[in-house]
Parts: sequence; structure tokens; C-alpha cells
Amino acid sequence: MAETGDPAGAAPEAAPPAATAMPRADRGGGAAALVAAGIFVSRILGFVRQRVFAHYLGLQSDPADAISAAFRIPNLLQNLFGEGALSASFIPVYAGLRARGDEEGARRLAQAVLGLLACTVAVVVLLGVLAAPLLVGVIALGFEGAKHDLTVQLVRIIFPGMGLLVLSAWCLGILNSHRRFFLAYAAPALWNLAIIAAPFIVRPDGAVRATIILAAGSVVGSLLQLGIQVPSVLRLLGSVRPTLETTLDSVRTVLRNFAPSVVGRGVVQLSGYVDETLASLLPTGAVAAQTYALNLYMLPVSLFGIAVSAAELPGMSGDATAGEAGFAKLRDRLQAGLRRLTFFVVPSAVAFIAFGHVIAGALFQTGRFSARDAEYVWGVVAAYSIGLLATTMARLYSSTFYALRDTRTPLRFAVIRVAAAAAIGYVAAMHAPRWLGVDARWGVAGIALATALGGIWEMTRLRAAVQARIGPVPGELGRTMRLALAAVLAAGAGWGTLMLVEGLRPLIVAPLVLGAFGAAYLALAAVLAPDTRAFVNGILARVRGRRR
Repeated sequence: MAETGDPAGAAPEAAPPAATAMPRADRGGGAAALVAAGIFVSRILGFVRQRVFAHYLGLQSDPADAISAAFRIPNLLQNLFGEGALSASFIPVYAGLRARGDEEGARRLAQAVLGLLACTVAVVVLLGVLAAPLLVGVIALGFEGAKHDLTVQLVRIIFPGMGLLVLSAWCLGILNSHRRFFLAYAAPALWNLAIIAAPFIVRPDGAVRATIILAAGSVVGSLLQLGIQVPSVLRLLGSVRPTLETTLDSVRTVLRNFAPSVVGRGVVQLSGYVDETLASLLPTGAVAAQTYALNLYMLPVSLFGIAVSAAELPGMSGDATAGEAGFAKLRDRLQAGLRRLTFFVVPSAVAFIAFGHVIAGALFQTGRFSARDAEYVWGVVAAYSIGLLATTMARLYSSTFYALRDTRTPLRFAVIRVAAAAAIGYVAAMHAPRWLGVDARWGVAGIALATALGGIWEMTRLRAAVQARIGPVPGELGRTMRLALAAVLAAGAGWGTLMLVEGLRPLIVAPLVLGAFGAAYLALAAVLAPDTRAFVNGILARVRGRRR
């Protein structure tokens, strides 16, 4: 995760998000750009963090698998009670109070949610530390002996830090609702920096020692990530005194919506754990390869899917309270968001499928991480990328339901998607490699493909349900296909460049290949989908304006 002119520390606006005079398209694009900028800063450092992991641990080693699993297990706490659940339940109610001018009611709601969240997190952290052996035994089913024991030790170190990240997500909810986007999404950069710095401050004398140092660095980073947001939140709220006030109607609404959103996040998290459990049964390196691939895959999901969804949610929440006229605005927001997503995500998916080995090599190939490992990660991320566009669109459709204060519909589809993906993933991981006559380690690519297919199904169901609620939203399949054609043709330019520079260092090859691909895509998109010209010109104009 994770511009000059960061607005995070400014005073609260006089007008709520839904009432500003700026055109909706400009507001949505500018806010999404701020979110994307923050995420980009943090994600780049996240890749540096993974490069540090690759250098000290490699890919196909027990410590690499152990730390990958150890970060995933405590992440349950953050995913259940953190940003996703708060975005679904807290932000729509808080933003709605501010849209009505009830600043005092919004402040009391924020304080009550903070108090309830802190108490819940404290209990869950304690239980997580105590139950670490059981959690590892369930989630990393294939880990035995020293590998199992190391994973337990790492989980116990990391768990308290994840509790701090949940409180950081509460800060993010406040900042987003006040349209202070950049700080909230750039703050995780400090988490990454702390992990990156840890092995340089405390020199490890082996791979096992390195995992412990990296895990301890994550706890320090969690504290830094929370601490940098607190001053801005205090300025926005005036004061923060956590309470356990549950008699307010707004608090009851949040709690009522919070339960389905937590269950929904739990279902999504369960999907990740099922994938990791299956990967743990495959040869050594499968869990680590899955983690590296997911880090690549999540870059466009975060930069575009999360950025657009997070930027639009406060405005959507205001529109959803304005009756039929509000639904018309909601449809406009949704359509504009989908158009931005397709423009960026379609070439991202094609790039992963065509040049995944180039990207993985540039980011991770160092120390114990070899070119062969980069090709392994390429196969996994290519399988995930088949569902990349659907996954990012599903986030925006889910945000539409959250704005409507409906957390149950996304939950219903998520449950079905996870169950289907788990069943398909089991067959793909445990049996498909034998049927195809390939090495068993490629079963992890089958898991990724099952996840991608599940995401496509979920997106189609969410889209149909959204249109049943707010009316038809043009899908623009033709435009999406033209952008896909532009990206596929641009991949030819990228491969031509790759043939010319093959043999050079990965850090040199990747910018040349991806630069050729990106330039060709922009040119071809302008010809095949002419409406993108104005979109690109708007982005360039915004960049030039910020520089001035």
C-alpha cells in the first residue's frame, strides 16, 4: 500500500463530499488519483520489501514458506476488522451524517466505533497469540517439524502488529470520509520501510534468523503506520475519547452492517486460507510463489480497483440517500469508475500474462531468487490475471451496495464464489498436474486459475444485482474488447523489444520492455477507442497542473 500538497492535515471542509461544486467526474478522478498515488508509493516499497525477502530467503526454502504463511495468518485480524469491514459499515454512515451537517453525531459515532474496535482487537490478538500452534496446524496443513515451529514463532511476533493495523484502518475511514485520501493510503509505506530496514539494522546470520528480524520489523512498522495518521485524525475530529456507546442509532446501524461485512471478509479470507492450505501440500516453494504472485497481482487491484472504489464510496453514500435523483448520480459514478478501471486494468492483465517473468525478474531476482524462480512466479500470476478485470470491477460493485447500506448481497455472492473456487482449486492443485503430465509444483497455478474463474462469476452476479437495484448501467463490452485488442497488439511491441535486449540485467530489461508496451498501448487505444484520448489528455493535464 501506500504528491506534494497532501491535504491530509488541512482543516475540515465547509461542505461535505457530496455537496462540493466540482463536477463529479473530476472529483472522482482526482480523488482516485490521490488514492492511487498513496497506494503506488507504498506498493513500490512493498516490492522492495519482497526483494529483501527474496535476497535473504530465496523462493524454494522452508523459511520463505514459513514467513509467507506467518504473515497470512495474523492478516485474518486486519482483513476481518480492518479496512474492508469498516469501509462497508462505518464510512457510509459516518459520511451520511456529515452530508446532513451532523458533525457532532459523526464525531460521537467515530469515538464509539474506535472504543468497540479496540476492545475487540485486544481480545482477538490475545487469542491469536495463544492459539498460534492450532492456527498454523490448520492453515499450513503441510508444514511439519522445524518449519511448523518457525511459523508458530513468527505468527506470535506478527499478531500484535496486525492489531495496530486494524486501528490504522479506523483512521483511514475517518480520513477517507473527509476526502483526505493520500495520507491514509501512503501510511503503509512506513510499515514496508520498517521491514526493509530491519535486516540492515540487525544483521541476520542465517535465513531463520532473518525471518525473525523481518517479523519484528513489521510490528515496529505497524506502530509507525498508525502513529503518522493520528495527528490528522485529531485535527479533523477535534478530540478522540474512545467510548462504548451503543445506544446511538448510527452506532446500531454500523453494528448491524458490520456483522455481515465481517462475515463477508471472513469468507474472502477463508478463500485465501484454503488456497494457502492447498499450496502447503505442494512441493516446497509453492506457498512462497503464491505470495510473490499475489503481490504482483494486487498492484493493479490496489492502484485501480481499491483507488476508484475508495474514492467513490463517500460520494456514493451521499447519492444513495437522495432518492431517484441520487440513483441517477450513482449510475453516473459507477459508469465513470468502470471506464477508468477498464482503461488501466486491461493492459495490466495482458502485461502480467505476456511479461510476468520480466516483471518478477526485475523485482525479485537477487541473491537466492533465480531466473527459474521468476518464471515459476510468472506462471502463477498469469493464471490470476485471467480474472483481474472482473476482480477490480467486483470491488466497485460491492462499494455500490455498501453505499446503499446493503452488506448482505455481496456476502451471499462471496460465499458461493469461495465454495466453488475451493472445490475447483482442490482438483486443479492435487490432480490436474498429474493429468497434464507436469511437475506437481504447478498445482499452485491451478489454484490461481480457480480463484480467477470464481472472481469472474462473482462480478457478473454483482453487476446484475446492482442494476436490479439502481437501474441499467451501460457495460460497454465493445469498448473493453477494443482496449483488449490494443493491449494484445502492444504486447507484440513489447516482445519485439525483449528479443533485442534479452540477456541484459532484469532491472534494465523490464523498463525497456514495459515502456515499449505502454507506449504502444496508449497509441493503439487512442485509435481503437477514441474516447480514451480525452481521458489521457485529462490525466496529462492534471499532472502538468500539479507540477506547476
